[in-house]
Amino acid sequence: YTVWNFVPKNLFEQFRRVANFYFLIIFLVQLMIDTPTSPITSGLPLFFVITVTAIKQGYEDWLRHNSDNEVNGAPVYVVRSGGLVKTRSKNIRVGDIVRIAKDEIFPADLVLLSSDRLDGSCHVTTASLDGETNLKTHVAVPETAVLQTVASLDTLIAVIECQQPEADLYRFMGRMIITQQMEEIVRPLGPESLLLRGARLKNTKEIFGVAIYTGMETKMALNYKSKSQKRSAVEKSMNTFLIIYLIILISEAIISTILKYTWEAEEKWDEPWYNQKTEHQRNSSKILRFISDFLAFLVLYNFIIPISLYVTVEMQKFLGSFFIGWDLDLYHEESGQKAQVNTSDLNEELGQVEYVFTDKTGTLTENEMQFRECSINGIKYQEINGRLVSEGPTPDSSEGSLSYLNSLSHLNNLSHLTTSSFRTSPENETELIKEHNLFFKAVSLCHTVQISNVQTDGIGDGPWQSNFAPSQLEYYASSPDEKALVEAAARIGIVFVGNSEETMEVKTLGKLERYKLLHILEFDSDRRRMSVIVQAPSGEKLLFAKGAESSILPKCVGGEIEKTRIHVDEFALVIRESRIYLTCTMWFIYIIVKEVFSTANIVSFIFRLQDRVRETIEALRMAGIKVWVLTGDKHETAVSVSLSCGHFHRTMNILELINQKSDSECAEQLRQLARRITEDHVIQHGLVVDGTSLSLALREHEKLFMEVCRNCSAVLCCRMAPLQKAKVIRLIKISPEKPITLAVGDGANDVSMIQEAHVGIGIMGKEGRQAARNSDYAIARFKFLSKLLFVHGHYYYIRIATLVQYFFYKNVCFITPQFLYQFYCLFSQQTLYDSVYLTLYNICFTSLPILIYSLLEQHIDPHVLQSKPTLYRDISKNRQLSIKTFLYWTILGFSHAFIFFFGSYFLIGKDISLLGNGQMFGNWTFGTLVFTVMVITVTVKMALETHFWTWINHLVTWGSIVFYFIFSLFYGGILWPFLGSQNMYFVFIQLLSSGSAWFAIIIMVVTCLFLDIVKKVFDRQLHPTNTEKAQLTETNSSIKCLDSMCCFSEGETACASVGRMLERVVGRCSPTHVSRSWSASDPFYTNDRSILTLSTMDSSTC
Repeated sequence: YTVWNFVPKNLFEQFRRVANFYFLIIFLVQLMIDTPTSPITSGLPLFFVITVTAIKQGYEDWLRHNSDNEVNGAPVYVVRSGGLVKTRSKNIRVGDIVRIAKDEIFPADLVLLSSDRLDGSCHVTTASLDGETNLKTHVAVPETAVLQTVASLDTLIAVIECQQPEADLYRFMGRMIITQQMEEIVRPLGPESLLLRGARLKNTKEIFGVAIYTGMETKMALNYKSKSQKRSAVEKSMNTFLIIYLIILISEAIISTILKYTWEAEEKWDEPWYNQKTEHQRNSSKILRFISDFLAFLVLYNFIIPISLYVTVEMQKFLGSFFIGWDLDLYHEESGQKAQVNTSDLNEELGQVEYVFTDKTGTLTENEMQFRECSINGIKYQEINGRLVSEGPTPDSSEGSLSYLNSLSHLNNLSHLTTSSFRTSPENETELIKEHNLFFKAVSLCHTVQISNVQTDGIGDGPWQSNFAPSQLEYYASSPDEKALVEAAARIGIVFVGNSEETMEVKTLGKLERYKLLHILEFDSDRRRMSVIVQAPSGEKLLFAKGAESSILPKCVGGEIEKTRIHVDEFALVIRESRIYLTCTMWFIYIIVKEVFSTANIVSFIFRLQDRVRETIEALRMAGIKVWVLTGDKHETAVSVSLSCGHFHRTMNILELINQKSDSECAEQLRQLARRITEDHVIQHGLVVDGTSLSLALREHEKLFMEVCRNCSAVLCCRMAPLQKAKVIRLIKISPEKPITLAVGDGANDVSMIQEAHVGIGIMGKEGRQAARNSDYAIARFKFLSKLLFVHGHYYYIRIATLVQYFFYKNVCFITPQFLYQFYCLFSQQTLYDSVYLTLYNICFTSLPILIYSLLEQHIDPHVLQSKPTLYRDISKNRQLSIKTFLYWTILGFSHAFIFFFGSYFLIGKDISLLGNGQMFGNWTFGTLVFTVMVITVTVKMALETHFWTWINHLVTWGSIVFYFIFSLFYGGILWPFLGSQNMYFVFIQLLSSGSAWFAIIIMVVTCLFLDIVKKVFDRQLHPTNTEKAQLTETNSSIKCLDSMCCFSEGETACASVGRMLERVVGRCSPTHVSRSWSASDPFYTNDRSILTLSTMDSSTC
């Protein structure tokens, strides 16, 4: 939308809500016919609700607009009129030649024209698009690659013909027709020439490219899903409840209208002497009179639909969302980033999540791998502080600790070597050192790593402790494992310092060696290894290869093969989730016919996961939440990370649906998997599926695929396109169970799934801010998800569920006496309450206690919620807003309303001794008595629901009752000149002067709340929920707690026995009157910085 159509579109969205539309109709009815109440009683609250909601939503969208402007307004340079012109990215047009510098993000889809390299190549990373962190090489056509200056590019005459924009990131077809010297040269264009918007230029000083797709036609934008209005499950329940109450309202209006005409059927009531009809009334149509009376009753009872519920909910969501940003436990100190709330409408949805869909790269991992250990010719080593540590104590080691294989500076001084260092005889020391040297030479040469253009002098000169600083070199690798290998070799002492088309340079202890690069055999899925052929400075030709152990070991003919196999199994067992590569070396002298390796050495890596990823995923699983990993990365990498982060367990039966070629093959594989799940006596199954197979499965076998997925504890989808991620989430959303879904991602490729899920979480990582900008919530690390769901989500849901049901309860209490009163006034549409009380009941007298409750309530300590994820199950599937709970609150409201009305009627309705002069109460006094009992009862009822008391709760709870009395005294005690009629003059003062009235108020309030308290006691004692149990006791601790705010140690030092009984009734203690006490062995949280606690906790108070 735009500034001009924001108001009509916003009004349309707001009037889609049942309550808003209903009150609009009521307001129009009040304007058209003579009704018992003024149109202001409906129009003013409606205008207030609409205005507040529009301001809130407009403010949130204004923040999004500012974020979009940061992207659209980013400065870029384009070639125009023989020079570079600075403009904004949103001004780029198709055909513009754009200059991009190193580490900048491409603002549009560009065809590469030239780079600072002679061959016209450049390197980019597409981590924000497909999740792959490896460098990809793109090349320009030869005719434009030589145009490296602005002046030469300005003379270029060329036409590009290409396909229409499409979402596939890996597909592009086109051709470039270049006119040179009156001749046309045609060159084909493919994906290797296309630089995608959102990708980042790496290891290249600058490039020039021509824009072919811009704006919403770029591949990244086409993978976005159009953003729809998200509505929470609570809001849907509210609409359902509103419809039920609307039916109750219409029923009451119809009953009242019918009974009115039944009474008027008797002549004495049709036209009594004190209320003669006018001539117009006698001659009017009976049907029109019936409709008019029906609408009048509808207006009289319309307050049973609480319009103020929506404005309170909006305020609760908007103000409550600040607690997420203020929570210091969600603050990431390293990056200085705090949690952000982009959409406060979904706060309570955080407490209803059943499925979590997460990206891998940058979300679960840090986009890094770490060298861990290696096996060189049958001997295992670990890296510690830049040195290799051999395994276990040696016979000659006097300290019995790990012996060190120091850096290769020992090659210059063999006297430093001992038998304990290598566990070998002196005559084999030189040979062993050569093996280690050759191993790290292989590591430094067998790769496609690029190095940035930084000063490399001094790197590798002297001992590693002082000058071997690989951090001075910036490596860019095609995969994180290649980078980890080269950096590990540099730390040991063999530093890769650069390469060209024909040579690779390595420094060993300051000595520069140049190897001639003869050929590179790239890694592919068939060979599962990569090889390089180089010529050493001595003239020897060497073949170095690395790859998966299954592709290397069968081809080895020499060395300690059996020991190496044992080490492979040990690495897999100990590291479990590590990624294992074999680095194999062979003297290459003759012409290669097939690869046969002489020795095998192993290198193991670990992906560097984000902090506490494993614990977070395990906690989500304990909370009953299923976790799916959706990634664009390769199959092997994705499985490895799933194992390392705990998404897959080693005890799981891993099922695979990959490399399916046809529908029939896919269907047969799915049926086999379904049979295996049924037949295997395994508690948990995991499923791995790739993008191609998923497309086939969703085409015609959707139900079968969903059946397999539902029976799996964890699902991993790899090689996923961005739109495929959104389709998977859509598939789960529309399944019969209609589960609540949450998507987590950090890159532009995750935007579609973030927008598709019920709740979208953006990780503010290294892959840009697209995901964070398009998400509902943004956090800095995946580990923060546990507190966001288990604490904030739990609190928000409990608060708003109670808010919704309490609002319906207090409005039933409010309007039911009005309905009952009609039986005693011949359905004359006389109001029981004064119009001022009608207007202010929901706005002033009863609004603040529930609002503060919905902002500050903590029925359980946040640390208990986070340490016991199973408590999350108590609120899943919208249980607090079930029909059973809704009926309880509704029946409670009706029962209290009956007590208010009939209690007042029978206790003092006919008492002639109420006043000193013998006068009886009038109808306004009677209505005021009912209203007074009602305000006190519903306010104290809110106090009974409150577990966490602060001074703010006390102020608004008891202050609301005091305010009602003070307002009523002033309103009825003064003749206000601006009021046309003042029915309430001196009524309230007269009421309070009666002792019988005070006695009646006390009796009715106690009667109403006593029944509710009894029910609470029996429910807690006979059928306590897990949450209520957690309030009473803390498992595996010597702390005995009624809840988080009332704790005891061995003795009853906090509450006396009588006090404890009372607290057990309502399930809480007041922190202002109760001191916490811990025993010496009990844990407490000295570093608690959460805003949720509202107070610091230290050892002196705990």
